[in-house]
Amino acid sequence: MLLDNDTFLTFLHKLFNQSKSSGSLYITMKRYDGRVKPIPKRVQKVKDVHVTNENSCLLRATLGNQKISTVTDFIEIFRQHLCEL
Repeated sequence: MLLDNDTFLTFLHKLFNQSKSSGSLYITMKRYDGRVKPIPKRVQKVKDVHVTNENSCLLRATLGNQKISTVTDFIEIFRQHLCEL
């Protein structure tokens, strides 16, 4: 389920606590350009103008059958890391 950033961090903390007793928590991060469907091969040859924000990324976390995700900005992620240090 797609969540806002604060809710994602809250659920992520809960998943970390659950993973301590059993299971593995997987976290993935990838670039996100706002697309929700793949582009057909015929259209890919034409220059893509749909790209909205080059700095967005999709964060996903899974623990068993529980899945959460959020879309955030790269710069915001680095700010959070710097605050934790």
